[in-house]
Amino acid sequence: MREIIHRLRWEDRGASTAEYAVTTMAAVAFAGVLLMLLRGDEVKSILTELVRRALTVDG
Repeated sequence: MREIIHRLRWEDRGASTAEYAVTTMAAVAFAGVLLMLLRGDEVKSILTELVRRALTVDG
């Protein structure tokens, strides 16, 4: 009986699986926020202008 209680108390085999699940959900949420930001017209215009400036040759 002592061994079973000890095993239930200290065994964390499923902990890493739960940690992976939480990390995956956080990454998906972060990707969703980035997607919403990048779909905005203001961000599109800023990025377009940045690329245009980077590709323009002064001279």
